[in-house]
Amino acid sequence: MTPGATLAVPSGAARPRLTFLGTGYLGATYAVCFAELGYEVLGYDVDAPKIAKLTGGEVPFHEPGLDEMLRKNLAAGRLKFTTSIEEAAAFGDIHFICVGTPQRADSMAADLSHVEDVVVRLAPHLHRKALIAGKSTVPVGTAEWVEQLVRRHAPAGSHVEVAWSPEFLQEGHAVEDVLRPNRVIFGVRSEWANDMLFAAHKGVFDLATTEDREVPVVITNFATAELVKVAANAFLATKISFINAMAEICEPAGADVTQLARAIGYDARIGNRFLRAGVGFGGGCLPKDIRAFQARAQELGVGEALRFLHEVDLINQRRRQWVVQLAAELLGRPFGPAGPDLSGVKVAVLGATFKPNSDDVRDSPALSVVRKLSRSGAEVSVYDPEGMENARREVPDATYARSVVEAVTGADLVCVLTEWEEFRTADPVVLADLVAGKVVIDGRNCLDPVLWRRAGWEYRGMGR
Repeated sequence: MTPGATLAVPSGAARPRLTFLGTGYLGATYAVCFAELGYEVLGYDVDAPKIAKLTGGEVPFHEPGLDEMLRKNLAAGRLKFTTSIEEAAAFGDIHFICVGTPQRADSMAADLSHVEDVVVRLAPHLHRKALIAGKSTVPVGTAEWVEQLVRRHAPAGSHVEVAWSPEFLQEGHAVEDVLRPNRVIFGVRSEWANDMLFAAHKGVFDLATTEDREVPVVITNFATAELVKVAANAFLATKISFINAMAEICEPAGADVTQLARAIGYDARIGNRFLRAGVGFGGGCLPKDIRAFQARAQELGVGEALRFLHEVDLINQRRRQWVVQLAAELLGRPFGPAGPDLSGVKVAVLGATFKPNSDDVRDSPALSVVRKLSRSGAEVSVYDPEGMENARREVPDATYARSVVEAVTGADLVCVLTEWEEFRTADPVVLADLVAGKVVIDGRNCLDPVLWRRAGWEYRGMGR
């Protein structure tokens, strides 16, 4: 938008009114944060209990700092939530699609049914010009398909346009990622759509100016905008699996993968982030996104280009099984064709979420290991600071402790599988007096091996 120019907002408001369609982790976080930036915001969802929670000032997931910000902006009147798509259509100038795109049950491809459902619900009620902007992670080509849905279902003459502006939230740091993004991507077809997205992000840019920062903006076409997110996730997943592949080599070679990672991380071309070997990546994004990326490449006839992502996925899955193999080795149990026999063994698993500062257990490596240990006959006691309720729903057969102390008491083996600060700073001397066997597997290479060995523990990390 030309500096100093005034954008005519379709609703007549001074700034675009924003709706966030889908109030899961993505939509609720964006809705709260954009209200914090001063926008009038309405969150929409078909899940009535979720909307009731948000309206009552309760975030239905754990994200540091979001609860207080939610209550503040509800009280200020800038933020509301609804289950009425008619209300959302009448309110918004820009409608951000924030629904889930999980992996399909019958293939690796992304399930776009939630995207289709929300667009088909919204479009018939758009009786003035509006912008539908996607934030959900989708296969390349989705934005054009959404355009077709809009043309089919929106009233004649409503002049609804489509854009794509992918999100890059990191769970546990999402508030910061929305308010202070490291880049913003606008996939647009018209100058008007571009101007509307700039107006919607003016609060982000103004905050950056007051803090003497710059927010890079990439203005591009639909396909490139869609590919930015999946390409970024594929690269990060590849980097994590690369260092885990090095850990597999370090084990028999007698090398230390943590020192290896530090050494190669000094190279500015490589960098040291995402080079911590461990039980691998999980969560609701990376695993399903790299599979959907492969599936879409196959549909486009270029599947060979992403064949390496299949190995990235395999390496990631192997790390989970490696913990079970290591447990059998440390406990002196044979590992046969059907796996180890760990009957009569108590294992304490510290961590259930896929990462710290979150309650998200989707595709959690920690819970995957819990299942494998339980299937091998072990009695598993799990503790996590935030993810217990979600973990209990996913793996109801495990035992859930109320504290680290309760989890490790009487354990023959302790497995640290999520790098919560509470676990990283636990006193190995104190814990040594509680366990039946002083054996620990550091599945995140987050403990100090010297301290633990000095306290009498048999310590094993990943690739160390």
